[in-house]
Amino acid sequence: MVTSVNVPRLVIAAPSSGSGKTTVATGLMAAFAERGLAVSPHKAGPDYIDPGYHALATGRPGRNLDAFMCGPELVAPLFAHGSAGCDLAVVEGVMGLYDGAAGRGELASTAQVAKLLRAPVVLVVDASSQSRSVAALVHGFASFDPQVRLGGVILNKVGSDRHEVMLREALEEAGMPVLGVLRRAPQVATPSRHLGLVPVAERRADALASVAALAEQVRAGCDLEALLALARTAPPLDCAVWSPREALAGAAEGSPDGVSAASSASPASPVPAGPRPVVAVAGGPAFTFSYAEHAELLTAAGAQVVAFDPLRDEALPDGTSGLVIGGGFPEVYAPELSANEPLRAAVAAFAEAGGPVAAECAGLLYLAGSLDGKPMCGVLDADARMSERLTLGYREAVAVADSSLAANGTRLRGHEFHRTVIEPGAGTTPAWGFTHPERRVEGFVKGGVHASYLHTHWAARPSVAARFTAAARAAAESGAVGGARDGG
Repeated sequence: MVTSVNVPRLVIAAPSSGSGKTTVATGLMAAFAERGLAVSPHKAGPDYIDPGYHALATGRPGRNLDAFMCGPELVAPLFAHGSAGCDLAVVEGVMGLYDGAAGRGELASTAQVAKLLRAPVVLVVDASSQSRSVAALVHGFASFDPQVRLGGVILNKVGSDRHEVMLREALEEAGMPVLGVLRRAPQVATPSRHLGLVPVAERRADALASVAALAEQVRAGCDLEALLALARTAPPLDCAVWSPREALAGAAEGSPDGVSAASSASPASPVPAGPRPVVAVAGGPAFTFSYAEHAELLTAAGAQVVAFDPLRDEALPDGTSGLVIGGGFPEVYAPELSANEPLRAAVAAFAEAGGPVAAECAGLLYLAGSLDGKPMCGVLDADARMSERLTLGYREAVAVADSSLAANGTRLRGHEFHRTVIEPGAGTTPAWGFTHPERRVEGFVKGGVHASYLHTHWAARPSVAARFTAAARAAAESGAVGGARDGG
């Protein structure tokens, strides 16, 4: 059912990466939240780390809007789902405003997301090495696509009062409002490493201080009233509101594009009667990459989702009959993960008994025989190590075997982002066949295990959550592993 979504909203974009989008977006979220507004945080693209800081700033789950992995038709419904009941939504863009999936035009760009949301764009410009030229730069971005509404500019890394005057004069001449000016200053402490910022879960106390400092920096330099007024100019957004239950009801394996629409016309998917299978989801500092919709879909499919921390917990949660190990940084914690021998043995025994396991990237490494020479779970006959080469990009994939996660022939889109290699790169029965941008097989299907480097967004293919939950329920009912719990 199509409804009218009236949440005020802004998209924070930039001419290029490194201009200060995360600083401004996170600072704005925190500053508005401090004023008592319910702020809905969003991130364009597949990034897992920035949404953690967004969640810290707002107290709400950071949600991704990825037009490549989920399809353009799901961007507005997923936004409506995440922003329900909020006073303001702030969407942090990805890369430069018009940069998207390689060779696919505007697909998955910040500009496309802004158009799909009918949201005004605020351009964050690194002004450190320019003065009047800023007007030409901004004019180009404003005029490149007339359907993108550039509502104003926030100038970052401004050097002095005189520098600010020159920049403002140039932009006034171009007719572009200046909504904020941030001075050159030591960077707020948000440490980075080989794949970007250090996730919140690894530095929560320091991250809280960083977000507070970002809020102060933005509050001091930006016109919050003008930004809020701009957000309120966003027109009503007519779309269906994504629902995990309705998405499951409308899911159909084998659709050509791998995308299930969020149609409210479908009846709610019934949850099977009886005990709910326990699906244990890895978390903690080593496994921080997860989309909020995954747990929502598992719950809607009838699972009881229980978190555990492979760094600290020596056993799987009581009654575990399904195991999800997502992305993160096991390479940083390889000695600690290896030292937790009881849990490694429990995971190996669970997989050996045929329990369903869905492992992505970090999960793949954790299931390997070793990681940088440190013993891991030994579920897979493969070894992993750090590499100097960064593997990054969108992928189109098809399941090449039946597994606990997907039926043979299931098509979906995903994303690779890692600086490790595993040898061999595929098992006797691979998980995926990549069809774009290169043709190769990847990952492992072994018993109930589905392990791969590929990050996927289950909102694009809700049937995988239903299939995995069904496998967990069957495993529990057979008595092979775990059990199930009533209610929930």
